[in-house]
Amino acid sequence: MEVQLKRGLLEICVLAVIRDEPTYGYQIIKDMKPYVEISESTLYTILKRLEEGEMLNVKMVEHNSRLRKYYKITNRGLSRIKEFKEYWRDMENMYNFIIKKEGTND
Repeated sequence: MEVQLKRGLLEICVLAVIRDEPTYGYQIIKDMKPYVEISESTLYTILKRLEEGEMLNVKMVEHNSRLRKYYKITNRGLSRIKEFKEYWRDMENMYNFIIKKEGTND
């Protein structure tokens, strides 16, 4: 898969995990695991990029005498998910066209 496309898809997956409630890194990995494998280094790179893009807010919370970063999606992050879903519908339409054309050439 093209690297840029995969990176973009992973970003949307991370935003989707965070959409419903604030969460932290290890929980994000666990939530994504049934669908896609993501390493900690990849996840934290994505989280940093999303934070810099103002798609996430970060809050430090003490947990078991340690500080843990909790990530919460912003309106900009929600808009990014919406844009992606519209983009993906277009991609599905193109895919269906290709499959239909393939079927006529058999």
